[in-house]
Amino acid sequence: MLQSVLFRPSNAKRIIFFVFIDLLVSYFTLVLSYDLRFSFQVPLEFNFAVVSVFYVLISLKILLLALFKIYLVPWRFFGLLEALKIFYAHILAYGIFCAIAFFGGAFGNFPLSVIGIDFVISSIFIGAIRISKRIYLENSPKNSPKPAVIFGANTQSATLIKAALNSEIPFYPLAIIEEDEKTFGNYISNLKIYPKSALKELIQKHKIKSAILTRSFSKPPLEGIFNELTQLGIDEIKIANLLKDDTQKTPSEPLKNISIEDLLSRPSKDLDKEVIGAFLKDKRVLITGAGGSIGSEIVRQCVEFGAQRIVLVEHSEFNLYAILEELCSQQNKDFKALLRPCLLSILEKDRFGALINEEKPDIIVHAAAYKHVPLCEYNQKSAIENNIIGSKNVLDSAIEAGVPKVVVISTDKAVRPTNVMGATKRIVELYAQNVESKSSEIVAVRFGNVLGSSGSVVPKFKAQIESGGPITVTHPEITRYFMLIPEACRLVLQAGAIAQGGEIFILDMGEPVKIVDLAKNMLRLYGKENEITIEFSGLRPGEKLYEELLLDESEGKTKYPSIQVARPTKYDIHKLNADITELMQCKDSKEHLAKLKEIVVEFHHNA
Repeated sequence: MLQSVLFRPSNAKRIIFFVFIDLLVSYFTLVLSYDLRFSFQVPLEFNFAVVSVFYVLISLKILLLALFKIYLVPWRFFGLLEALKIFYAHILAYGIFCAIAFFGGAFGNFPLSVIGIDFVISSIFIGAIRISKRIYLENSPKNSPKPAVIFGANTQSATLIKAALNSEIPFYPLAIIEEDEKTFGNYISNLKIYPKSALKELIQKHKIKSAILTRSFSKPPLEGIFNELTQLGIDEIKIANLLKDDTQKTPSEPLKNISIEDLLSRPSKDLDKEVIGAFLKDKRVLITGAGGSIGSEIVRQCVEFGAQRIVLVEHSEFNLYAILEELCSQQNKDFKALLRPCLLSILEKDRFGALINEEKPDIIVHAAAYKHVPLCEYNQKSAIENNIIGSKNVLDSAIEAGVPKVVVISTDKAVRPTNVMGATKRIVELYAQNVESKSSEIVAVRFGNVLGSSGSVVPKFKAQIESGGPITVTHPEITRYFMLIPEACRLVLQAGAIAQGGEIFILDMGEPVKIVDLAKNMLRLYGKENEITIEFSGLRPGEKLYEELLLDESEGKTKYPSIQVARPTKYDIHKLNADITELMQCKDSKEHLAKLKEIVVEFHHNA
């Protein structure tokens, strides 16, 4: 332990080491200069002058090197700027010494030519010693910080360079790439800013294999940068996270690998936190499916935006345990008073109604549903019961208790459904739009796939890559919409805040993504594009090639471009209730499908 502390690098040890080295080098070069001046036959009368000159000159040299902050530069990051500073420090030190010798006569009969020789030798030796380790490291890949190019000239770039100089990150930035023409040719912490057109030449010249992004890029430019860098031979792309922003208390890590979520995500251009905050602040919120991918994120958002009370309804013991453990590990809040976990199925109408009457929530967010398409195909009755009857229980209980606002989570698969899951969610939309809601405002919010949710392709592909492949894609042309879970949930809450009741809101998911392209990008991120193959397994039961959100057929827009409103669909609520009753009385799959098609006329089952 003592030995590890003793030999651990530190600023103080580095300064002491280099001061000691400079003392030895300066004495050696001064003696060598005398020897060279007198062809190695130094007159005795000059021996004492060597010692006097040494004391004065070395003191000046150390002082000037310190003033130029040479001793603060880590050995491995010594560069041209530091070499110039050493040269300037020598000019000043030797200039002051000559002034003292010439005007003060302090050193008697003393040849100033020795000082000229020593100036040259000392500059070379002191600079050479400092650059030696960098040369060694650059020829020893195992120990060397990796040369990197920085994307983005900003405050984070300067912080990143400082972190590299302090050996806090294993990279050595060599250049900065920026698109703003006004910055070309400028410097940040001694790194020149280049246009993007110079990227290829820089990578080839310096054999750069790493890139660091210092700002958040939305999907289109980020995907282009990623493709360009990988084509140029960059095999490691990092995103800098050295500065805090308004969404994080502290940076999780200084550099993180670029992920598939980064390539698919996009910044929320019209996210209105004030509206969400006003919607949730000091409110009592009940969330069904509170342990699922969407439900758990809704819980987090409620905590963040200051809900007074959060009731977590979840039928999975593990999922409920997981979200509670996550929240209770945060020591800055008293979650015992804030949270109420309820291990409860939405099919238990009496218990659910009693819970609502007891807690009297201001808002219900209904996220509980069976969402996995093939499983719903194999278990049609369970899907119908949970998705339709369970949702009906939630809505009827909320209306009976007079809950002011109910937000129902829907899906793009409810649009012209080709599977049982989508058909059941469409029936829930119809019920939410047409039920007599009395004093309750009921709204449904429809969106596509969320990244990282249980059962989504991203975790599946990650597992397949880590196990050595192959990656299985159902069809080469299959496409899906994707959105980050936090973005989707905030927009859901934002839509709920502006709802007046009876709407189906549609979230703008951006452009659809081909799943095979997603798989290829993930292979490139893992560096496995030449090792793991992609195989096509065929469409699964109920699966369709293209999902739809009906943005082009929406009735109208809200003040937020990311949130639009679907055309209302009228359906006599008494007939719908009767149809749902008949649906529950069906005995087999054939009858279930026939009745679903009767209720949802646009349902075309893809078996």
